Amino acid sequence: MKQIFWALAVCIALASCQTKAKPSETDTILVHTLAEWKQYLDKSHVRVKLQPGNYQIDEADNIRFIRITGDDAYFDLSGVRFMVDTKLFSRPDLAKSDDGNSMYCAIEVSGDRVTLEGLYIETYGDTPGRQSKNKMFNIVGEGDVLKNVEVRTTGSSPWGFGYLYGLGGGDVRKMNGIRVGYPAKDVKLLGCKVHMRAMGHAIFLQGAENTLIENCHVDGLLRTTDAILAETSGYAFDRDFYAGKGGYVEGTVIREDGKIMPGEIISLSEDGIRMYPEYNGHKTKNTTVKNCTVTQMRRGICTGLSTSGDKVIDCVVRDCVATGYNVGNADTLINCSADAKYAEAFCVPYTNAKNAYVEMNILDSRNGMANDLLAKINGEGHHVIVKTANEDYIPSSMAIKLASWQGYGNFNKKATPLATDVVLDNETNCKVLSYPGVKDTEINSKGEIIKEAKQDQRLIIN
Repeated sequence: MKQIFWALAVCIALASCQTKAKPSETDTILVHTLAEWKQYLDKSHVRVKLQPGNYQIDEADNIRFIRITGDDAYFDLSGVRFMVDTKLFSRPDLAKSDDGNSMYCAIEVSGDRVTLEGLYIETYGDTPGRQSKNKMFNIVGEGDVLKNVEVRTTGSSPWGFGYLYGLGGGDVRKMNGIRVGYPAKDVKLLGCKVHMRAMGHAIFLQGAENTLIENCHVDGLLRTTDAILAETSGYAFDRDFYAGKGGYVEGTVIREDGKIMPGEIISLSEDGIRMYPEYNGHKTKNTTVKNCTVTQMRRGICTGLSTSGDKVIDCVVRDCVATGYNVGNADTLINCSADAKYAEAFCVPYTNAKNAYVEMNILDSRNGMANDLLAKINGEGHHVIVKTANEDYIPSSMAIKLASWQGYGNFNKKATPLATDVVLDNETNCKVLSYPGVKDTEINSKGEIIKEAKQDQRLIIN
């Protein structure tokens, strides 16, 4: 009987703790000002609703302007708009963080099991930050959730030229969207939207584990080099339309001497959803991207730089200028779609990538520019299925290429492109070019197969 009594007592105690950790809706605290709301950011086991309205964020005492540090907290920000003054990102007097990372960000969530729902957050003003690591969100806790959060970024410099003048340093100052970084685990981004109106990544991971990105949307802006060359003043004009370097740069071809060429297209931002391989030795692992859309970014969904094998399911990418999907080691893409208007719909660019599985539906790729590559496949042991709902979506000039230099991802100029033990099921009429680096590969194709094709030397420039 005593054992039963103590077992019941333990169960009651655990139930009490769980109830305390998950306050019910009747426990919700309604606050009416930003100052009141901030009083709960370091509290655990709270449920707080901020009264809907517009709130200006123009003062801070730390480079992380708003810090949510409590555990097991829920913040209902439905109908709330935060307007963040870009001047804060250039303030040298703000206290540094103790995590060794000098990044500025609008909101940092370091508490565990924190849910933040319903916020619309944007920057205003055009003051460039002190660095290129500026971010709207930095999520580093365990079990945190951003739900139905909408982000609009501005405040990068120089604006309007994307990556033509570099990816950071020099004059380049970026304004990124949402970062999930070490020691983050089991973070969920659900129903979030990021509108990139600045240079930078929309959603990116650094050293995070088991992240789920679901029902999210990213959009950016594109610009033609013709529009840049037509300018009569401004940053590029003052430099006689010379970019930072020549060659193939992030999806855009620049003259070897660095002169910007007509007939090309750039993204004004960077990647839509991207995994970095690690952060300070901590690897990015086991990411799932599900039912997301990305439009008009540099790369759409980039899992290829993480080597753990990530999953991308039911996603759609349109109008990206470096590649729709960058696929890497052991990645799995199921029922994904992309066009190839401005860059390949997808690529497996790395010769050391193994055992990727790709199901790709090709969307309407007509009326694009500066691209004739439908897909690129390098590496070993992949199974790739390419199909389309309408054969007219794929221009006759396009090709699927195996063991190719062309397109994104050839960082080692001395490497030999290889494609080994690959199974390609091409269910479209698009032609397939098999280059000399192809070995032991099975190609099943409705379209013509051209073996021992010659590399296009014009494209071997990066």
